[in-house]
Formats: sequence, C-alpha cells, structure tokens
Amino acid sequence: MRTQFKKNLLAALIAGMLTPIAVQASEADLLKRIEALAQQNERLAQQLEELRGQVKANEAKAGKAAMPPQAAAPKTDTAALDELKSQVKRLEDKSLGKWLTVGGDYHFRYDYLKGDTRTFTDVNATFNKAGQALQGDFFSNPSSVAGTSRYFGAPQAGGMSTAGALSGLMNFSQTMNNVATYEQARAFLGTPANAGMLQGIGAFAQTVPAYTPENNSLMTNRFALDLNAKATQDVSVTARLSMYKVFGAQNENAITNSGSAPFFADRVGVFDGTLSHIPSNSYLNVDRVYATWSNIGDREMWFSVGRRPSTGGAPSNLKNNTPRPGNGGTPSLLVDYAFDGMTVGYAPEIDALPGAYGKICYGRGFESGFRNTPSNSLADTDMVGVAIIPIDTDPLRVWLQWNRGINIFDAPSMTNTYFGNTAPKTNLGDIDWYGVGFMSTFKKVGLGNLHIFGDLGMSVTHPNNNVSAQFGFQGLMTGGFFNPEAPTSKTGTAVALGLRYDLPSKTMFGLEYNHGSKDWITFAPAADDMWTSKVGARGDVWEAYMIQELDRMPISSFFSKAFFRLGLQRYDLKYTGSNNWVGAPMAISDVNGQMMTTAPLSNATNIYATFDVKF
Repeated sequence: MRTQFKKNLLAALIAGMLTPIAVQASEADLLKRIEALAQQNERLAQQLEELRGQVKANEAKAGKAAMPPQAAAPKTDTAALDELKSQVKRLEDKSLGKWLTVGGDYHFRYDYLKGDTRTFTDVNATFNKAGQALQGDFFSNPSSVAGTSRYFGAPQAGGMSTAGALSGLMNFSQTMNNVATYEQARAFLGTPANAGMLQGIGAFAQTVPAYTPENNSLMTNRFALDLNAKATQDVSVTARLSMYKVFGAQNENAITNSGSAPFFADRVGVFDGTLSHIPSNSYLNVDRVYATWSNIGDREMWFSVGRRPSTGGAPSNLKNNTPRPGNGGTPSLLVDYAFDGMTVGYAPEIDALPGAYGKICYGRGFESGFRNTPSNSLADTDMVGVAIIPIDTDPLRVWLQWNRGINIFDAPSMTNTYFGNTAPKTNLGDIDWYGVGFMSTFKKVGLGNLHIFGDLGMSVTHPNNNVSAQFGFQGLMTGGFFNPEAPTSKTGTAVALGLRYDLPSKTMFGLEYNHGSKDWITFAPAADDMWTSKVGARGDVWEAYMIQELDRMPISSFFSKAFFRLGLQRYDLKYTGSNNWVGAPMAISDVNGQMMTTAPLSNATNIYATFDVKF
C-alpha cells in the first residue's frame, strides 16, 4: 500500500509539472483526469488487497480440505479460487505500475571558471559605436551640407554631410544584408563607396585588450523526470522533462558572457538543439519524447520517432556515472544535439557478433517553413546517419558511425543574445562526419574494475557558394570577417581517450583527453561543459575527476543512487572558432586585434563539483 501511495503521489506531482502555469484551463482539466486516475488506482489497490486476502484464505481452506483423511475440496471451492486469481490478475493489469515507469534525477553543480583571451576587435561593438556616433552627430547638427560630418566631412573621408554620413552607414548595412554569394561579397567590398565606408568604420574600432574572465561561484540546478508508458504490445512512449537553471537567474547570461562578446559559438544563447542542456530558466521543457514500435514482423527490428535520445551518448556516460546508452544513443564525439527525427534499426542474431545491430537515423535541425516565397529562400537543415555496432556486450562495445549534415545554417534561432535576436539567414553547405570507437571493461584489475574508451572522428565540409552576410561574408569554414574566401573543402580530425577505475568502496577515478585539429568541427553544442563542448575544441582538453557514491540501499528503483563528483578541466586552445562552422580558424598565437564576433580564448580552466541523485 505504501508503494502504491507513492505512485499515486508521484502521479499528482507529474500533473502539476506537465503544463506551463499560463495554461490554467488545460492544466485544471489534466489535474482532474490525473486525480481521477489516482483515485481509481487507489480503489483498485484496495480491491486487490482484499482479493489477495480472499485468495490466501481459500488456498488455506483448500489445503486443509486436501489433507487426509478428509475428502478433497469441493469443485465449487476450486472454481471460486480460480475466479479470484483471475480477478487479481485483471486488477494487476490495470495498475499504474504495469504500464508506467517513472524515474528521473536531480543535479546540483558548482563551477569555478577562469580563462585568458587575446586582443581582438569586437565587430558588434564597433558597428554599434559607429551607428551611435553618426546618429549623435546628425541629431546635434542635422545638415545636408557637404563637409559638415564630424567623422566623414574631410575631403579624404568623402566630404560628407551629417545626413549623408548617417544614410551612408544605413545604406552600407542594408546592402550588406543583401549579399548572398562569394562573388557578390567581393563585388560589394570592391565598390569605392563601400570600401570608403568600411575604412571609415575602422575609426570606431572597439579593440578589446586581452583580459582574464573569471567566475568563482557559478551554481546551477537541473531536474529531470523520466516517463515510460507501455501503450500496446510492442509499442511504448518515452519522455524526459527537464529544467536547468542558474542560481539567482532566469536566463543564460552567466554562461554567455552577457554584455560582452561571447567566447564560443555554442554558448551564444540557448536554441532548439541545446534546450534543457544549457542553463536557462526554471521552465520544465520536453527534452525528449518519442514513440517506439519494437519486434516488427516478430523480428529484432524497431521504428522510433519523436524528439530523439541524441544527447549524452557513449562514452560520456562514464564521466556522468549513468548507464551505458542503449541502441538509441549516438557517439558523443560526433553528435550531442537535441534532434527531432526518427530511426529504423535491426539487430540480427549472429553468434560471432554478440549484441550486433545497425540503424538508419534522420533528424531535423531547422525547419525553414514555406519556401520560394518573397521573403524566404532557406532550405531545411537535416541530418542523416548510419550506425553499425558490430559488438555490444558488457565487456566490449564497438561502434562505426557516418553522419551527413545537409544545408547547414549560419546561425540558429535565439533571442536576447549579444547580437540581438538571431535566425538562420542562409545555407552554407553540407558536412560529413565519420567515427569509430570502442568501450571496454576489465574486471578485477587490482582492487577494482577498469573501464577504457577510445574514439576517432573526422569531419569533411562541402561548402556551397553562399556566405553569411550577418557574419561578415564568412562561409562554411572559410574566410574571415569582411575577408571572404572562395569555397574550399576542409578536413578535420579528433580523438577522445579515457579511462575510469572503480574501487569496491564505490569510489571512481577518471581521466579523459580530447584533441581537435585546426579544421575539426562537430555537432555537439548540448554537451555538459560550461566553457564550450570539449569534444569540439580545436586544441587539447584534459579532464580528471573523482566520483564517490553514497553507500545507501536503492529504494525507488534498482538504478537509484546518489553520488558526489569533483573534477577539473583544462582547455589549451590552438585555433579560433571551436564549435563554430562559420569562418576559417586561425592560430591563437596569430590573433592580435583582428575583427571577430567572439572573444578568442587561448586557455581556460574549469573546477567543478556536483551532487547527483538518480531515482
């Protein structure tokens, strides 16, 4: 009864969190339905207990009747006993525990962050300064007389009036936004009027000297609720609702360097692919929800569709101290992105390849809406992939992966960022990813068990002729700000290595290493790293951690546990643009005042501590 009461109480809690506060009417209806279901379940539980009592009484009675020298129990008693057992089974089939599984986790994290930047010119601040200066000049002296502009009035600067200088800047910005291709960008920059305006804007350059950003006490809360419902035979629905926020804030400003140029493209703001994975607010969002049809045609074949389990893949589960992802997971080196999509998989029975399976995956990263309209020529951004796992056992798991990102956008849809509200403006081309990796466990190595992993990745870009006007005519891994480059394919490589050693005291020690080459690009902005996704770093990242589980008996489920984790990350970045596919990277050592949209970080340290409860 106590277990049933907990289930009913949890059902009531679920009802309270499933919908936003603003939708009061629908929430009230849902609460009534959940409450009615809970009451019905309580009544069924009471009836079930009563029937079980009757079954025990009748079994005892039948047993006594069967003992010699008495006669056998009457047929009517046997029939009644069978009927009671049938009623018990029917009631058990109706209970919540038969078809609904509930779990989740709570995650507290403390971070100490410190890094070093290089001197650069902040593009966004420069344009804002120029606009403010020319507006102020015009409003203080609204004139169309040549030479009256304080900034462009000199003959060598164009001899402009205050009105002419302001309209010239506005025309420059508007015309710039109409540039779509590499050839158009070259023509735009070659126009004498635009070249002169660009030179004049240089006078407003907001150069940011090298500095040392630091946050000595960033604290965050994350809560997630996992639900799995068996709808029919072989058909289930899985959902994960998640909240992730910073202590004392309802936005992501503490992560994005609010008020100043952000450090990395994957930490400019929160968007569809990172929602619930980057701290933002206390809203309970739908992180995952997908339906799965298994055993298709009485074979080990399945089809799954919805918001995919495409985050937190292997081998990141070792550091996170979570179970190894099942056949829905993706290699974290290549993909850590909250996709909406679908999968078809098949697991053949091959004695020489235990646990082998393969799957074809599809995901949509951006929906462009109606195309070929007067205001929209964008294509959808999609990803397709093929995964082959030849071995999947407890001692060894091996994976082979290929993905292709199609019609990659230049910027995701975000609100209230340092650059304002952003949105995709153009498609820059395609990217291929290739990966091969393994995880292995060796038991009884010394005092404990040893886990090791290795993962190799390669990215190959296929840029089209388009450039991003909102990022100074940069293309897919090509060009610099106002320095366009002809489309050229770039190949990058990455490696991830690591181990974790588990002691009988439930103490675990881990060490991981990541390296990315100059032109390496991944699709992993949802990774659980505060500075930037370490798997996308162009340089070296070392991470050491210790996990200590509490020696407490699980209650809510077999997998329930609580643990502390203490870790250290050290980033040594060799090239700019980690986790950014817009623009060509350059050596960090060569950065000295160039125009850039993000602050170039040369190195960074993250010391963190967490307290996690899995239930």
